[in-house]
Amino acid sequence: MASAEYKQKQHEHLYKVLMIGEFGVGKTSLIKRYTEGTFSPNYKLTIGVDFAVKNIQWNEHTKINMQLWDIAGHERFGHMTRVYYKYAIAAVIVFDLARQATFDAVVKWLDDVHSKVVLMNEEPVPCLLLANKFDLEEISLNPDHLDNFCKKHNIIGWFPTSAKMGIGLEEAMNHLIKHIVKLEERMNDMKMRPIEGVDAITIMEDNNGGDDDDIPKKRCCDI
Repeated sequence: MASAEYKQKQHEHLYKVLMIGEFGVGKTSLIKRYTEGTFSPNYKLTIGVDFAVKNIQWNEHTKINMQLWDIAGHERFGHMTRVYYKYAIAAVIVFDLARQATFDAVVKWLDDVHSKVVLMNEEPVPCLLLANKFDLEEISLNPDHLDNFCKKHNIIGWFPTSAKMGIGLEEAMNHLIKHIVKLEERMNDMKMRPIEGVDAITIMEDNNGGDDDDIPKKRCCDI
């Protein structure tokens, strides 16, 4: 009886989160580490898009299914990214601490996601920044610079991570989830709920070969 009452109190949420950034920054490795707890140095380059799900018992009454979409680094300005981004409630932008060019591209990815998907209240989706490959000896990290960068571009925070060593990822994703949960609570208060519970396969089937003009668009300020 107690078990049945517990189940009745459970609330389940599905959050679609984009994992974006230049090719080779470690997006696939981070997703594998987060969802499966594994790491391999031999992942193949992602072609198009892939996704994985992390099931989280967030608290006594809330279960969260994090659907992480792994967007290929070559896809940034492709037509299909509008389809891949649809229904996302947040994005994680990844750069490689050992490759300055991948950090230089962060703003372009930020602009791209804000131009192709918005929340139901027309606000931009929240974005988190991951400074990946923190385990490498040759990396250079300037926390003050990253703090100022996130503040300037309205990024909700940054974390140093290593998929290889399992550094920083749980903390980073918990930070993102807390932000999403608060965002959803605020939108519920406004009677404006973000879209949730949409199966990934359904999204792909509904939009395969279709027109993407119905996708909400909002471009952030030019940088």
